[in-house]
Amino acid sequence: MSQVDVYLVRAFSISGQGGNLAGVVLHADALTDLQKQSIAKQVGVSETAFVSQSDKADFQLAFFTPTVEVDFCGHATLSVFWLLRHLQHISAGSYQQETKAGILAVEVLLNGDVLMSQSLPIWSAEFSAEDIAPMLGLQPQLIAQSGLPIQAVSTGLVDVMIPVPYGVLDCLEVDSDAITRFCQQHQCVGFHVFEMNPPEAIYTASCRNFAPVVGIPEESATGSSNGALACYLNRHFGYQQAIFEQGRAMKMPSRIMTQLIVDNGELTQVKVGGEGAFSKLISICMD
Repeated sequence: MSQVDVYLVRAFSISGQGGNLAGVVLHADALTDLQKQSIAKQVGVSETAFVSQSDKADFQLAFFTPTVEVDFCGHATLSVFWLLRHLQHISAGSYQQETKAGILAVEVLLNGDVLMSQSLPIWSAEFSAEDIAPMLGLQPQLIAQSGLPIQAVSTGLVDVMIPVPYGVLDCLEVDSDAITRFCQQHQCVGFHVFEMNPPEAIYTASCRNFAPVVGIPEESATGSSNGALACYLNRHFGYQQAIFEQGRAMKMPSRIMTQLIVDNGELTQVKVGGEGAFSKLISICMD
């Protein structure tokens, strides 16, 4: 029986606190997918990233929740590149990662923050408030009054963007079983529920993310879904920069920064970033 070292990193933390824990396993080339899944289950955080060599990019990353492999994970990507910089394996600069969502650019800033490029948005089905609201313990008119659509959007993973009025976000009564069935039926990963904040607020919007179908009842910071939300707000309000708050209800506040590059009216790049912070190093037993 051997041991594998797993670094736990707080992604999208605020001054070293809060954020979303991700596991990071370096030098994972020799691990099988079954071993990776077993390690991720034992680590028990929402995602664990496995870093291997790549002949197409600077690194190859694989992402596993406790129950399943996913194509991409924003907060685990941030954790990987923050950790590589923290351990002085890389310097500030531009890199590429090979993922199952494609070859994606990552920029490591001089202060250690990480800015990730994501896939351009894929716009999928719209859903009715009558279908979605009961799964969140809400009346349909509370969602409908925003005038915004409930829509599945992906910049790496498919999440359903769900607007709620300001002040409602912390009052949700979530039916995880119903959300799981819905996501299985519609081939999506989770619900990204958001409320727009007043114009003078620090954060453009506050968010909660529910992905029980992949073993995550609620997540305190999600890079991919907030990249999708940034594109959604650009389409409906013209935003090119937005800062999102997530994890408040979990007492794990997180800050996610987004930046969109628009050229001649066409969206050409989606960037999501934030800071990281080291939590601890653990060892996992592996057969």
